[in-house]
Amino acid sequence: MTSPLADRIRPKSLNDVVGQEHLIGQGKALRKIIEGGEIPNLIFYGPSGVGKTTLASYIAQKTNKTLKKLNGTTASTADLKDVFSQLDTFAGLNGILLYLDEIQYFNKKQQQTLLEYIENGRITLIASTTENPYFYVYNAILSRSTVFEFKPVSVSEIKRAVIRGVKFLRDEQDCEIEISNECVERIALSCGGDVRKSLNTLELAFLSADEKDGVKEITLDTVLQLTEKTAFKYDKDGDEHYDILSAYQKSMRGSDPDAAVHYLARLLTAGDLIGACRRLMVCACEDVGLAYPQLLPIVKSCVDMAMQVGLPEARIPLADAVIMVCNAPKSISGINAIDRAMADVAAGKAGAIPRQLQNKHFDGEDNQNKGQFYLYPHNYENHYIVQQYLPDELKNTKYYEYGDNKNEQSFKSYWDKIKNKQ
Repeated sequence: MTSPLADRIRPKSLNDVVGQEHLIGQGKALRKIIEGGEIPNLIFYGPSGVGKTTLASYIAQKTNKTLKKLNGTTASTADLKDVFSQLDTFAGLNGILLYLDEIQYFNKKQQQTLLEYIENGRITLIASTTENPYFYVYNAILSRSTVFEFKPVSVSEIKRAVIRGVKFLRDEQDCEIEISNECVERIALSCGGDVRKSLNTLELAFLSADEKDGVKEITLDTVLQLTEKTAFKYDKDGDEHYDILSAYQKSMRGSDPDAAVHYLARLLTAGDLIGACRRLMVCACEDVGLAYPQLLPIVKSCVDMAMQVGLPEARIPLADAVIMVCNAPKSISGINAIDRAMADVAAGKAGAIPRQLQNKHFDGEDNQNKGQFYLYPHNYENHYIVQQYLPDELKNTKYYEYGDNKNEQSFKSYWDKIKNKQ
């Protein structure tokens, strides 16, 4: 066993890939692209161990292209040039598929060197990143690529991968393996949606298992030692982990600190630090919001501390933040406002930006009414002056309605007094 199990067991068909049904399920866009054989430049965005490299390798085999792998953390411009130099050799006869992992670590100049080759089609780029590509990938690369977001793999799907791993080890090692459903569930649950981690755990459990009468027995005790988690029951379908995330957020929204801390404990026991932090920040913005906006930087600070110190100490600032969210007043006026606005934008309700708000300082000769006409609010009493900000098509549209909490009502009282003067 010279390479990790996750590498040795790479799927040979799309049906063997676990998770990502929203991308490669029957009838989904990415599956159709792969099966069609004409692969465009792709960017795979998502957490580690969810199938980005696996799918890139499969695509390379499917298209009969030569696969070259580079990692943005270690590769240089010279490494890219070495790939380019192979285009005119036997290796590049059918084209090269370049899998560039962690593309966000490539600077703008390095990313620009790819443009000529991905534009003429001699190199097909599949780049992956754990960061939002719209923030970290050069815009010219983005405009020539299609972005697909990968999700953490569900527990039920990871169990399928673990079972397949057991069968693979049986055949590879030519020995019988005994493993209970409880062990499979524990391995699947402990990996936080990371298939690679689950297979690595399975392999470690196999290597440390005792052999008796030609049978390798993987015990729950061994699995618990490797995962360093306390066993607790999850439902057979593998949805329990995501039910906990839902219960965690709903308990904070419902202002029940006891329940919220309980579900936080279950998430941290399962190793889902990122999920616990993400739901906490979402709840602070969505459910507390403008009722107590001072809480938002406090929660963010607690999350930053948790991510820096890691588990088990991360439980302390997270518990503080969760309890504060539970005890804070609640308002959904902010999320209601942005959802209404986004619904209008999605429906095509936009219109031209009013002339006084445009970033222009001159008019063309064809403009009969020259001038910016912007009224600078700070030049007027109470730093306010009536003027139109929304496009004509949406004039007088109301997206935001003040919440009934003390904080927003004080804002309303202040602005009612000032605006009624004009």
